[in-house]
Amino acid sequence: MNPVSSISYKKYFPASQFSSETIQSTLNLSMTSLQGELKWWQSGIIYQIYPRSYQDSNGDGVGDLPGITARLPYVASLGVQAVWLSPIFKSPMRDFGYDVADYCDIDPVFGTLEQFDALVAEAHRLGLKVMLDYVPNHTSSDHAWFQEALTGKASAKRDWYVWRDPAPDGGLPNNWKSFFGGPAWTLDEASGQYYLHQFLPSQPDLNWRNPDVRAAMFDVLRFWMRRGVDGFRVDVIWLLAEDERFLDEPENPDADREVVGGQIEHSTLLHIYTQDQPETHDYVREMRRVIDEFDDRMMVGEIYLPLDKLLPYSGTPEAPMVHLPFNFHLILLPWDAQTIRQFADEYDAASNAAGAWPNWVLGNHDQHRFKTRVGAAQYRVAQTLLLTLRGTPTVYYGDEIGMENVPVPPEKMVDPSGLQQPDSPDAGRDPERTPMQWEAAPGAGFTAAGTEPWLPLTDNFAQVNVQVQEQDSQSDLNYFRALTRLRQEQPALVGGSYRSLDSGHADVFAFERELNGERLTVWLNFRGEERAVAATGQTLLSSRGDQPAAQSPLRGHEARVVLG
Repeated sequence: MNPVSSISYKKYFPASQFSSETIQSTLNLSMTSLQGELKWWQSGIIYQIYPRSYQDSNGDGVGDLPGITARLPYVASLGVQAVWLSPIFKSPMRDFGYDVADYCDIDPVFGTLEQFDALVAEAHRLGLKVMLDYVPNHTSSDHAWFQEALTGKASAKRDWYVWRDPAPDGGLPNNWKSFFGGPAWTLDEASGQYYLHQFLPSQPDLNWRNPDVRAAMFDVLRFWMRRGVDGFRVDVIWLLAEDERFLDEPENPDADREVVGGQIEHSTLLHIYTQDQPETHDYVREMRRVIDEFDDRMMVGEIYLPLDKLLPYSGTPEAPMVHLPFNFHLILLPWDAQTIRQFADEYDAASNAAGAWPNWVLGNHDQHRFKTRVGAAQYRVAQTLLLTLRGTPTVYYGDEIGMENVPVPPEKMVDPSGLQQPDSPDAGRDPERTPMQWEAAPGAGFTAAGTEPWLPLTDNFAQVNVQVQEQDSQSDLNYFRALTRLRQEQPALVGGSYRSLDSGHADVFAFERELNGERLTVWLNFRGEERAVAATGQTLLSSRGDQPAAQSPLRGHEARVVLG
């Protein structure tokens, strides 16, 4: 059968609404030929949900587990294969769950363990994997371990955290900075010692050099895997160890050019003693051995490091580490065709050389919405890039409908990063964490009419929401579904090789994906001007919503996928 003549453009961009069962069934069938080679975390798409902002089921203005469970059919209809939930463990919420007070219980604002079990059961029924956010670097200061450590130097839990005596002059132990601004040390007046916290003072760092700490934290992983959890996103995994000499870190001469997420003060130092220490690799290898005690589980590591330091976190066949070291470069690099092409080439080659599986991310709860960053005109180009490059894509909730940053007035700000650094307008992460926009009704379908959501809704939620876009075959939502359906039915987009092409234009990034002789090419115009391209074959998908001839000029801000 001729693969070109047998493919209908309408199957990738239909006007009708997708059902979750149909999407997932198609995914399962189309991946059968690849299952012997690729795991679910390689062939699928990971969808990140920020639980506070997804669906409020009880009218308190905060999203919760029953709300997420009710929306899982929608998630399945997107053609994704895994759901990653940002932290849901018991917490005082000073950093909205990244300050854990009990690793083996659900915070009441989200629900109960029984409701979590129901969520997992429904996700698995729909063919979705469930991943949890695991925060091993630090606990809440409210955690029972830290409270016991505060009872004195002789406490059995004292060495579970990182303590130092004052400097000879009576001041801070060294010059280390917190990610949220200010020193990374806080004085415990009762003992006269300082404890380390790379984030808030209410987030004391665990001492991973202590084998009892490692044993306890590994038991947390086992607890959740026994409840059916399929994987973990491991928070700030590259920070687990510090140099035990506790030397001052040198000043960063490039501080003005290396600010990530508005962390201005933190960026003034070169973090050679607090990040990516050799012992961290040892701890991650131990962590991987625990994950491998259970069948078909995985972990992805949050790692903001250059490529040469990032890929070693994959480990080796003999001593594996994380399955996916998060690749944030599409977030951090300038949005430029040649810059992106150069990195994609380097990353793919380096991943192959390291035996690592690549992955791509455009947005998350710590970075501004990608539509805001690249602009509305480039939104579909970026979405196409994410879902057609070789590797596992991770999608942030709401990006499938084109949600943008929401301006949050100072009196409604809640993110500690922004509150701690008021002079840095980009430090706050509230704008990218606002409630999911489900419908045009008051509350946007996220919460009950008349209830104030925990963060404000955007002014245009009546126009940008799931309900409106479900009915529009040319919407951003249905373009996203067209892309995921294309991945499902074109194995080359999942398991095929990658090779960049000479597009003939500095502002056009073109590449091919090839598997078993089947070849697809992707053409991405990063500018508004029309460009002649040397494409041949049949257009499967265009971001313009039509089906131009493959050899026709690439229109401004157009993304096009061509078979042949």
